[in-house]
Amino acid sequence: MADDEQVTQTGPKGVINDWRRFKLESMDVENLPQKKKELLRQMSSPNKPNDGRGGLNRKMSVQEYELIKEDMADEQCLKRYRKNCMQEMHERLSFGPRFEGVHELADGEAFLEVIEKEHRNTVVVVHIWKAGVAGCDMLNGCLDCLSLEYPTVKFCRISVEASGAGEKFSDEVLPALLVYKAGELLGNFLAITQNFNAEFFATDVEAFLNEYGLLPEKDAAMMDTEDADVE
Repeated sequence: MADDEQVTQTGPKGVINDWRRFKLESMDVENLPQKKKELLRQMSSPNKPNDGRGGLNRKMSVQEYELIKEDMADEQCLKRYRKNCMQEMHERLSFGPRFEGVHELADGEAFLEVIEKEHRNTVVVVHIWKAGVAGCDMLNGCLDCLSLEYPTVKFCRISVEASGAGEKFSDEVLPALLVYKAGELLGNFLAITQNFNAEFFATDVEAFLNEYGLLPEKDAAMMDTEDADVE
């Protein structure tokens, strides 16, 4: 591929190449010490002496390693680099929109709309609940917490009365948790709290959903959230 040096890669070698590119684009070369100027010149050189390979697609030198250590000490620089990488990853994978909090669904029409019209890559988790039914309030609290940790997942709740499906969701099968993606039902968990202890937490619900592979990778989602305020 002729434009290899412009393609973001994965794996250790890809991370090194991405770091080199980031440094070349972000540093104010004119105000750097001569030693660092020379290092950046070598990094951007079309060829490395003796091996003929591209300057970006090669092993990391001792000098570059020292430069990385200096960046590690600069927390703001590290955060900017991490944010840059995560933004590129989101663009490549088309993770879709981000959400805040748990969305209240007013009626059955809103329920159908969120299932059918949401972004194809968005996981939609819907809690069907009823006031006074054991476990419903606790599950609502757990979803409030998870919505902060998984901003690419759309968490919703709707009361059984508002859903218009009271005949299908009796008190015995509540709370119910339904999981959709691209309009397809991936998980249908009735009386879900039977899988937990009498007192359960967001981590219990998270572990349960992860057993079925219904949540995205948390590390990526949280890293993007942590760096969201870095300019």
